[in-house]
Amino acid sequence: MKTFNNALVYVYGEGLKKTNLVFDERIRSFDKADGAEEIELPADAVVLPGFIDRHIHGAGGCDAMDGTDEALTTIADTVAREGTVGFLATTMTQSPENITAALKAVKAYREKGRKDGASVLGVHLEGPFIAAAHKGAQPLEYVAKPSVRVFDEYNAASGNCIKIVTLAPEEEGAAELIAHLIRKGIAPSIGHTGAKHADVLRAIEAGATNVTHTYNAQSPLHHREIGVVGSALLCDALDCELICDTIHVSVPAMKLLYKCKPEGKLTLITDAMRAKGLQDGVSELGGQTVYVKGGEARLADGTLAGSVLRMNRAIENMVEKVGVPLTQAVDCATVVPAKSLGIDKDTGSISLGKQADFAVLDKNYDVVLTVRGGNVIYKR
Repeated sequence: MKTFNNALVYVYGEGLKKTNLVFDERIRSFDKADGAEEIELPADAVVLPGFIDRHIHGAGGCDAMDGTDEALTTIADTVAREGTVGFLATTMTQSPENITAALKAVKAYREKGRKDGASVLGVHLEGPFIAAAHKGAQPLEYVAKPSVRVFDEYNAASGNCIKIVTLAPEEEGAAELIAHLIRKGIAPSIGHTGAKHADVLRAIEAGATNVTHTYNAQSPLHHREIGVVGSALLCDALDCELICDTIHVSVPAMKLLYKCKPEGKLTLITDAMRAKGLQDGVSELGGQTVYVKGGEARLADGTLAGSVLRMNRAIENMVEKVGVPLTQAVDCATVVPAKSLGIDKDTGSISLGKQADFAVLDKNYDVVLTVRGGNVIYKR
């Protein structure tokens, strides 16, 4: 048994409070526990639920599309340093062979049950079922029409662990795929799309629940056609992802999104690529050369190619620049994505009986300690 004594803890439903926190693999008590191993924390530390990143491609020089155990291990260990305890290994538009190899690697990694690093909670299949005109940094030659058959092949390769599928709802076959995903308990996410508002409404009626990296690679808001961006702001049913790095989305746009979305419908993601955690320089995404400078990752033509954002910095930006209270910002990276993935009964908040998943931050939002299932996976 371990304990944080007299720590500032974000207890779900109660807010920030000074308390003891006793745990093994799960949270056991908020009382004093004689004989428990005390983990001493800095005076300015705050104990938060561990972060969940449902959209991340890579970190530490590796990418989920590398299709190796070593790559997933590196990503898992790297994101633990930013307070993340679980993530969806996110694929991208590529050849069927490369996507399949990446999915098989995730299956094998999950079957190992590795305790170190952040947990690979499953897969976010971002592409290939997207609109060519809104491909962003995804290679055009591998864009494909939505297909139930192809999706089922991919899901089987992953060990049936695909949790989210990004797709363009206006494309032929999208409605059938959305309905199929809903039957399987998988979240359809509207992204890389030129959909009009009517397309979005049809997708919601079919079961679409999410918007992928809101504002980016999707039809913009116009006063005569509000597109995906306007629909994301308007439709309460949609859980909107946000890359809160002030690069992909401006601060005023982030404020607008936060103002428009009901509680529980805004999810922080990093959408990070392999250069996260490395120095500026030349990197790679989907076989394309990426140039990283000053926190921005771009293709040669200037297209944004994912981010190098860390989740603890996303929290900092939400609080310090968007003006969101700390606990609400934290919810967007913990309990909200946990609910969207159907794992909130086990993780995503600090409550009795839940997994002991913690991100301990200091006053500068730097990570002091990351704990997953009671096991320290990062210590500063």
